[in-house]
Amino acid sequence: MLVGVCEDDAGIRRLLREALRFAGHEVLAAHDGGEALRQFGAAAPVDLIVMDIGLPDSDGRDVTQALRSAGQTAPVLFLTALGSVSDRVSGFHAGGDDYLSKPFDVQELLLRVEALGRRGRPAAAHVAGLELDPTAHAVRTATGEVLLTPTEYRMLAAITSRPGEVVRRRTVVAAAWPDGAVVTENTVDSFIRRVRAKLDAVGSPVAIETVRGVGFRVR
Repeated sequence: MLVGVCEDDAGIRRLLREALRFAGHEVLAAHDGGEALRQFGAAAPVDLIVMDIGLPDSDGRDVTQALRSAGQTAPVLFLTALGSVSDRVSGFHAGGDDYLSKPFDVQELLLRVEALGRRGRPAAAHVAGLELDPTAHAVRTATGEVLLTPTEYRMLAAITSRPGEVVRRRTVVAAAWPDGAVVTENTVDSFIRRVRAKLDAVGSPVAIETVRGVGFRVR
């Protein structure tokens, strides 16, 4: 994969570059948020982004939100010295897909990179006039197209994979987030609202229904 790395510490940036290259990946590096926005934009062919949160010119979560708004759908792995549940939740809200606290083990980082890479191309789904494009993480209808983040796409793909059936919350979480991620009910509900809004924006012929206490289904 081509991995974008945004890390302001030169020593850690060099370590990441060498470890990822040793594992067979190509690396595109940035030292701050401004450079990341220039190098990792929607037109950049990066397959995955490793993003430090504590950047000298910005917060990596804000950079990620800006990249998502610009159409960048590559999975994002956050690196940070902040390790509280609220910090992890805010990272997921910003469009991140995984979270690794500093100091980190290089082998664990490489395993998480590989896992995100494998999950980056979920199966396509077609439901009553709704088409999910796993390559672009896009949803298409007869009247338009909208981009989803990788997490949003995996959520929607999991729910639409069983039309009319209730998909339990734990199944949606397992499909959308990496193993071990701390995901609250509020986080899931927030992502569902975002997916609904995007579906509405393109005149989706199907809607996501919440089955209280159980999960979700399309109707």
